[in-house]
Amino acid sequence: MSSEREAQAAMTRRRPARLQPRWFIVAFWHGHRAVLRVTGGRFGLWRPKPGGWGTLWLTTTGRRSGKPRRVVLGYVDDGHSLVTMAMNGWGPAEPAWWLNLQAHPDAVVRTRDGARPVRARRAQGEERERLWARWAEIDTNLDAFAARRPHETAVVVLEPRDTTGPAGS
Repeated sequence: MSSEREAQAAMTRRRPARLQPRWFIVAFWHGHRAVLRVTGGRFGLWRPKPGGWGTLWLTTTGRRSGKPRRVVLGYVDDGHSLVTMAMNGWGPAEPAWWLNLQAHPDAVVRTRDGARPVRARRAQGEERERLWARWAEIDTNLDAFAARRPHETAVVVLEPRDTTGPAGS
């Protein structure tokens, strides 16, 4: 959905979507990440349930530091790819992990099913519309939340990366 359509959809709602306070959102994700770290990923990762999303652990390469950076994200499956959104808790800034992926699209995701190398890209056009609609089925306030941001929310596709080729892609 374009940012203009996101804003229009939000304005047509009777009540604005209510977000938890920013400190709560940040504290929740920090706590979730701590659980993952302490348990080595045994707790805190789940597969998407019907009508819901799962969680993954994404390791990117820092765009400035070149060091590995980890973040916990919600995702849905789309065939062999995983789909997430660059929303930063619906805050106005782009999340650092998305900026890192734009600079270095190769990353590693760890799901309940194990780790795998991926390559990230922004969904465009009809694909973005389809994936946005899929997320909107899960989160009925999606358009209203997205309207809080000053720019379009990127839908990020994490495609499997073939590492068996001669150059190790």
